[in-house]
Amino acid sequence: MMDVVQRALEEDIGPGDVTSQACIPADLEAHGEFIARESQVVAGMELLPLIYDRCVLKKQSGDKAVAGEVIATVAGSARCLLSRERVALNFLQRLGGVATLAAKYVEQVAGTSCRVLDTRKTTPGLRRLEKMAAAAGGVTNHRMGLYDAILIKNNHIEAAGGVRKAIEAARAASSLPIEIEVRTRPELIEALDAGAPHLLLDNFTPAEAADLVRVIAGRAKVEISGGITLSNVRAYAQTGADFVSAGAITHSAPAVDLSFRLHLCSSVSICG
Repeated sequence: MMDVVQRALEEDIGPGDVTSQACIPADLEAHGEFIARESQVVAGMELLPLIYDRCVLKKQSGDKAVAGEVIATVAGSARCLLSRERVALNFLQRLGGVATLAAKYVEQVAGTSCRVLDTRKTTPGLRRLEKMAAAAGGVTNHRMGLYDAILIKNNHIEAAGGVRKAIEAARAASSLPIEIEVRTRPELIEALDAGAPHLLLDNFTPAEAADLVRVIAGRAKVEISGGITLSNVRAYAQTGADFVSAGAITHSAPAVDLSFRLHLCSSVSICG
């Protein structure tokens, strides 16, 4: 995580924060508070100690905060605090947005046996952080990348020459878990006949998915994806599927509202 934080600081500060250097004495000390301005699930709190040398976390990632609550405090050189404010807020607001949306999805499927999965639809370079945020909201992390599980999708099926050929080739090449996307009932039957252990039902309606789950009858794990929203995720969860996956959790989460408030103090500078 440190490399991501370092790149973000270098991107924003560059050769120097000219505004803070021009307006604020170099020896001025301060402390600051990160404050929730709306109800949210906080995330990215692990990054603050990497951004500031002295900080106190009032909340941990996955905790809930209400409007007006202080989630963390920091102290040091006023110039340092202000030059790092935006990077800290960008991380906390973005990751808190992912966690907050994830929690809403989890809440919608409460009482069912279905779990919500995240996807690889993440911001390039930020996947680990965004998946940590999704987990903080209660979602189950799916694949971290193309390397830790086999997911045969429609283009793989096309290139391999069919469902059975794709499954057999994957099984011969690797011992990793295999999941295959099916778009029609005939593809589903072919996948089951080939011994597929995990099926991905893509872009079916809840009624269509429920019918296919009955056909599967426990012979494979079932994930549903495609067009999953907060308004329909419960209907999909009630089909009897084991999982629903929603790319929106990471690619469309709105940032949560947080602010940073600076106060002057006489503490010993720790930023130099």
